[in-house]
Amino acid sequence: MHIRDLPYSDPGDPDVRSGPRFLYWLGRSQLAGQLKSLSWGLLHQLSIAGLPLAVGVTVQAVIDRSGERLALSGGLIVVLGVLIAVGDTMLHRTAITNWITAAARVQQLLARKTAELGSALTRRVAAGEVVAVSTGDVEKIGWFVEALSRFAAAATALVLICVGLVIYLPSLGVLVAVAMPVLALAVLPLLPRATRRADIQREKAGRATELASDTVAGLRVLRGIGGEELFLGRYRRASQEVRKAAVRSARMWALISAVQVLLPGVLLISLVWYGAALAHDGKIDVGQLVTVYSAATLMLFPLRHFEEIAMAYSFSRPSAQRAVRVLSLHRSARPATIGEDQVPAGDLYDPVTGLMAPQGLFTAVVCGDPDEAGRLAERLGGHVQTGPETGEDTGGDSRADIGAGAATAPSVLLGGIPLDELPLNSARTAVLVQDKDPVLLSGTLRELLDVPSSGQVAAGDALEAAQCGDVLAALAQASPDTEGDPMGTRITERGRSLSGGQRQRLALARSLVTDPEALVLDEPTSAVDSHTEARVAAGIKRLRRGRTTVAFASSPLLLDLADRVVLVHEGTVMAVGTHRELLRAEPHYRAVVTRETDDEAAASAAPDGPAVPDRIAHTEAIDTIEEIEERA
Repeated sequence: MHIRDLPYSDPGDPDVRSGPRFLYWLGRSQLAGQLKSLSWGLLHQLSIAGLPLAVGVTVQAVIDRSGERLALSGGLIVVLGVLIAVGDTMLHRTAITNWITAAARVQQLLARKTAELGSALTRRVAAGEVVAVSTGDVEKIGWFVEALSRFAAAATALVLICVGLVIYLPSLGVLVAVAMPVLALAVLPLLPRATRRADIQREKAGRATELASDTVAGLRVLRGIGGEELFLGRYRRASQEVRKAAVRSARMWALISAVQVLLPGVLLISLVWYGAALAHDGKIDVGQLVTVYSAATLMLFPLRHFEEIAMAYSFSRPSAQRAVRVLSLHRSARPATIGEDQVPAGDLYDPVTGLMAPQGLFTAVVCGDPDEAGRLAERLGGHVQTGPETGEDTGGDSRADIGAGAATAPSVLLGGIPLDELPLNSARTAVLVQDKDPVLLSGTLRELLDVPSSGQVAAGDALEAAQCGDVLAALAQASPDTEGDPMGTRITERGRSLSGGQRQRLALARSLVTDPEALVLDEPTSAVDSHTEARVAAGIKRLRRGRTTVAFASSPLLLDLADRVVLVHEGTVMAVGTHRELLRAEPHYRAVVTRETDDEAAASAAPDGPAVPDRIAHTEAIDTIEEIEERA
């Protein structure tokens, strides 16, 4: 796999039983790249290992005054130098390729899982953790995959060199062969403690970062109540805890490095002392001593890879565990009953609440609890519910079903077909949910509106229906290099350069362009003024004529335009009718829509009480709607 071939057409089906199993699966998936890196690593390491032999032959040739052997050894050194350069270059190239392709594979898996679960993902895993996994953790996982092949090459080279030294000069080769496993494994008892300290440091650093983010997000409120010093003190204490944890972790890794310096030094001193004694007694040649000493010295370089792979694994293991926590989640679904390309049509019905949205009508839903409205909107879109009881850690089993807590609840039906029996693509095409806080991705306005759609609604018509005229004018003025074309103006991340009402209307236009069979809107006009709200409501009804539309709202401006209004209270449909019918007949509906007080509700319920439906606010609202319809 080359970098130019990314992204993968299919990143594969990962083993998410545990972090180590995921790392093993990832390394096995990169087997071709690992073998290439291993081959170039062996060439590099063995070429380095050949230098002591060439140097030893050179020294002995000088002592023996043999010009022929001197020339041969010189040529051998040149060849080994070329092989070292080629091997090192290609090893670095293939190892970095393994790193990048492994990181890209993990990012694709995370992106696929995010697209599969949608908003249900952030109810199970914090959004910040998902971002951390797809950035910093992906790099650590890629580092382990990259270091794995270099470690394998170094370990293989050490074995071959030890065997070669035993054959070449048994008297010194045995000493080196016995010492090398001790040097390689000496740090193993220290690794668990170093790993625990590194985990503690990362945990404390994460808490400090979270505290800093919360402080920055609420800085305006903190200044208003004079709480800056309080939170500054909290962050200072958290920062000091991170510093102390980092120092403790660094001390352990410094000890590991010291061990890997001390023990090889002891080996080299012992080797020189014993080899000099053998050379003095005439049992070995000086050239042989130089060869073994040089080989033992150069073997310290591949020994460093043992420390690196230990560090890479200690850092990548918790990262892999966090990635597994995300990747192990899956969408609860029954076997598909229709094909991938088929989209059902018909009434949208929720058997849990009894809510019915007839095909082709504009249905408004009124809930006294905004959270209940948000949950019901997501349910209508086929996004299964995950409350507190399903958001706990799954313990030893990392696999988790997003819909496990709601498995007993029947699915929402579209045209009589349960949404959880539809293929994911069909369900997403059939029902689109726009929540109360939609996200605008960075890019131009043209790119923002370039979404999968039926092709029946033009971007201009959607922008007009969402009353985005002032937004387009502002965008055209904000970017003079687009020659007055607002569609080419770039929108900053999450639409931060726009007001709340402008963001909401652009998100609504994007949903209208999609033109799904059923469109569910959660408070689509909550951030705009009353006059704009009335025009937006009329635009939605006009553009969505003949298509199923459900809007969760409590504004009389929107409710009066709906074909039917449904009142949902405590998870059950209480009443169905038009806005004016419910306003007169349902006290609870009237209390939610008019926001009347308990005293007003009691007065309106009395036989001789005032007629609340005739309140001035509602009279003005209805008059405004009638004016808009006349203008249309």
